[in-house]
Amino acid sequence: MTSRRMIIVGMDDTARLLQHIDEGVATLTLNRPRQFNALSSALLADLHAALDRLRGDESVRVVVITGAGAAFCSGHDLKEMQGAAPEAVQALFASCSAMMQKLIALPQPVIAAVNGVATAAGCQLVAQCDLAVAADNARFSVSGINLGLFCSTPAVALSRNVSRKRAAEMLFTGEFIEAETALDWGLVNRVEPAARLMESTREFANYLKSKPRESLALGKALFYRQLEAGLQGAYEDASRTISANMGGEEAREGVDAFLSKRPPNWKA
Repeated sequence: MTSRRMIIVGMDDTARLLQHIDEGVATLTLNRPRQFNALSSALLADLHAALDRLRGDESVRVVVITGAGAAFCSGHDLKEMQGAAPEAVQALFASCSAMMQKLIALPQPVIAAVNGVATAAGCQLVAQCDLAVAADNARFSVSGINLGLFCSTPAVALSRNVSRKRAAEMLFTGEFIEAETALDWGLVNRVEPAARLMESTREFANYLKSKPRESLALGKALFYRQLEAGLQGAYEDASRTISANMGGEEAREGVDAFLSKRPPNWKA
């Protein structure tokens, strides 16, 4: 059974966030192209609401995040932050950090489809998604240092994606890297011609849809837990997780199918 529906998040004529669900793939489009999709407090609130809904939507198997216009995301909205009270600035950064953590908490895989420039918190968003496909004209930077503002929160996600020396270089210099460099450094999984970005991302999403839902969700949660644990704790957690997985319906079906030399018949 297919699921096709369009949901617009935001009350004004130019909604800040577009959500399109098509056959199990939810695409969230940051829709502030004139502001290069900067993460205002309102857009962050829309992202929180969308992620909360998607977390409980079993019809959604994969989530894609992309940007409208020429940019993926230029980071935080500096105009909103300029002159704001310290409490408001702290609340904005806390909201962004909580939203990034919701991406990890989602049971569905999340793919960033990087259609253009991704800077500061925009680069953080790419790094925080589980997977990333970049257009060949995409560029990445954590450029806050050039404004006297070290990209501290983007550093958390960036340093968990690329090597320490490369993360430090990006953070300390604020210089841009091209899409192919981002691929080489491990910030993105694939680079595609800009004209094929969404088509290629959809193909990637469809491939992930073919995997068993519950096992993928269980594995995603374990993947992030073990990254933050010591070696012994990681193996203990992984052993418990794979044992529980082995006793589940999806693994039983997968093993039976393999031994019977037939395709597995997992629940849609």
